[in-house]
Amino acid sequence: MLAFILRRLLQAAIVMLVVAFIAFALFQFVGDPALAMLGQDATPEQHQQLRRDLGLDQPFPVQFAHFVANAAQGEFGISYRQGRNVSELLIERFPATLELAICAAVLALAIGIPVGVYTALRRRGLLTQFFMAMSLLGVSLPVFLVGILLILIFAVALGWLPSYGRGEVVQIGRIGLGLLTADGARHLILPSITLALFQLALVMRMVRAEMLEVQRTDYIKFARARGLSDRLINFRYALKNTLVPVITIVGLQMGSLIAFAIVTETVFQWPGMGLLFIQSVQGADIPIMAAYLMLISLVFVVINLTVDLLYFAVDPRLRVERPGSSGH
Repeated sequence: MLAFILRRLLQAAIVMLVVAFIAFALFQFVGDPALAMLGQDATPEQHQQLRRDLGLDQPFPVQFAHFVANAAQGEFGISYRQGRNVSELLIERFPATLELAICAAVLALAIGIPVGVYTALRRRGLLTQFFMAMSLLGVSLPVFLVGILLILIFAVALGWLPSYGRGEVVQIGRIGLGLLTADGARHLILPSITLALFQLALVMRMVRAEMLEVQRTDYIKFARARGLSDRLINFRYALKNTLVPVITIVGLQMGSLIAFAIVTETVFQWPGMGLLFIQSVQGADIPIMAAYLMLISLVFVVINLTVDLLYFAVDPRLRVERPGSSGH
């Protein structure tokens, strides 16, 4: 068990280092942050002085070494555009993104699992055909188009819901929660639906496919032969085994919700990390861009590591090392 954990941690560290290198290397070509900060009217002397102050005049290996050393301590430097500590900016924005992602995940699970089970048990029903058509749309439509359509219908035409911002927020320490206020909850509805739609369609189709597959297994046939009720078979035996791979995929998709909230946050001007990243791209704010990608990579690495450990704990076959095997 210890060797397994150490091996996964080493792999995670290598992945993070590679991501850091790629991100830092790519962002050297997004523009000159000193020029973006000073504007076109700055003198060459002012430009060179600012580059020296920011450390941009140093060779790339030196800049990257400083970045990695600081990142290991949770420090990503100072924002070129805002003049504030990047870690503080991310801490301020992270609760908004996390709240949006959690609400989207809850919506996707609360609707996707029951609908997926229904469409598996009522394969030829008209309602099933409707749900399958809607799921195809949910998978196919771009997120920004879904957001714009929802704004057009519910904010512009009907005037029921706000179209941008986060609304009233309750501060609990350094964490701001919008769900605790009526105004914040109203602002959360449209962006959470927009972000959840793709995941909802994915969960629904996955649950349906797994449910149909499980129903063809021998132990389900044996349960039917014993005369057990359909309700007991479907919801105690079939659904339980259906949800194992679904939960795994949903766990991995949670990282995707946080990473791909960029589009949703931009459409709804949601003050999360995604919007901060877009603003930093426009201003060539390299510390924020690199820190954001590092944080998203860390989220994916932690989720994958957790899933691997859960598999290792649940499946005893993974704990049996065959002689001469490498553990794979």
